[in-house]
Amino acid sequence: MEFLSILITIIGFILGLGAVTVIDLHGFMARKSSYWTRATIQTHKITKPLIWAGITLIFVGHILLKKSGVLDENAIFHFLIIGVLILNGYFLSFVVSPALLTQEKEGRSEEILPKSLQSKITVSFIFSVLGWWGLVFLFVKSLV
Repeated sequence: MEFLSILITIIGFILGLGAVTVIDLHGFMARKSSYWTRATIQTHKITKPLIWAGITLIFVGHILLKKSGVLDENAIFHFLIIGVLILNGYFLSFVVSPALLTQEKEGRSEEILPKSLQSKITVSFIFSVLGWWGLVFLFVKSLV
């Protein structure tokens, strides 16, 4: 059971962190480029479900690891970070994504995003990078 729990968690990291890296880099490049704005709008349609699949697998894997006693006394921090990542994903999925899709639908895919939305995305980016990599660090720390 331990092996399966670790495997589920690692698969979640591969899916989620890979997709997050791709979309975060796209979003960073899109701040000043109409080409990258359009690419970000297209790419997020693929990365969004992969990120949700990744975080779901990580959550399930962590529950199983907690039950089997693999996670140490810092498990609360793991689940706290997962919660922050879920809230961040909620914001991106239900605030940013609809704005991107509306922009695309209106034929404005190549317009750079408004500064107000860019600022919110930047804060989300910081939570994303710190959260995902912090969770990887805590996970590896728990295994060794």
